[in-house]
Amino acid sequence: MKKSIVALAVLGSFAGVAAAQSSVTLFGVVDAAARYTKANGQDLYSLASGGNTTSRLGVRGVEDLGGGLKAGFWLESQVNVDSGTAAGSDGKFWGRRATVSLWGDFGTVNLGRNKNSTKLAYEDFDPVSATGLGSVENLYSNLGSGAGLGRYDNQVTYVLPANLGGFYGSVDVAAGEGSTFGKSYSGRVGYKADAINVSAAYMESGVDTKFKLLTLGASYDFGIAKPSLIYTTTEFGAAKQEVWTAAVTAPLGAGSVWASYSDAADKSGAGSSKYKANQFAAGYIYNLSKRTALYTTVSLIDNGEQAKFSLANSPAVVADGRSGGFDLGVRHSF
Repeated sequence: MKKSIVALAVLGSFAGVAAAQSSVTLFGVVDAAARYTKANGQDLYSLASGGNTTSRLGVRGVEDLGGGLKAGFWLESQVNVDSGTAAGSDGKFWGRRATVSLWGDFGTVNLGRNKNSTKLAYEDFDPVSATGLGSVENLYSNLGSGAGLGRYDNQVTYVLPANLGGFYGSVDVAAGEGSTFGKSYSGRVGYKADAINVSAAYMESGVDTKFKLLTLGASYDFGIAKPSLIYTTTEFGAAKQEVWTAAVTAPLGAGSVWASYSDAADKSGAGSSKYKANQFAAGYIYNLSKRTALYTTVSLIDNGEQAKFSLANSPAVVADGRSGGFDLGVRHSF
């Protein structure tokens, strides 16, 4: 009996040490919105997943290896709340993120599918982090290159440590394995301290003709309001696009109100590809608790010349047409 008690005590002590040194967390977001969109005189009513924050299910873990070194993993899948199905890029179940990592005083190294540095950069200054009806990405184009703007397979990422006096940055390379588009490189540098945040990021991918993306961002939090600016330009051969975005976020009651205006223009020259478009979007997020919020968003894209940009869940748009809509939703995080 005494031996059994001693054995249980020893096992319990080891379990306590293991729990202190490693952890695994299940997390996610469930976000759904009733949405109305209109284009070319056609109305569309839908239930949309991820109206404010992309719905997701994930699991992440970390192990303390000692000496300031840690190892971890992160697996994250997009979920369609409206249909109960898994969503992702090209049928990938862990399409949002699938990485194994090491981090310490030197910074962080991530291996696997992940966001690239340029997407992280412009998301930082978009009030809705490039999600939903008001996303800054609604006017972004890959110019027919086939290049992805956000996430890449087979990616190696290095992130600077957080103790650099406000300076931050990352660099990544995607090997191009299994892709007809070849390797992708991107990186960003920035400075964030107190109320100010500024950054610059650049991406290049492709085999022969390169797709290039440059984005600059800045914001300043005055307390009563936080204005931000984003400039993004893309190039692919002779094709070129420029997008400017001005946005503001302000606390209001138990939540926050935001608005953004984006202007996109073709900079390739005259011809069939010539276009221009702008988007105005605004919304309000009301926090019921730290994990649950109600939100509403309204957005309108006004196309000019040959442009055919449209909102998500919108009827097809003709050149020089409009795409507008609004939604009302609920978001819960766990």
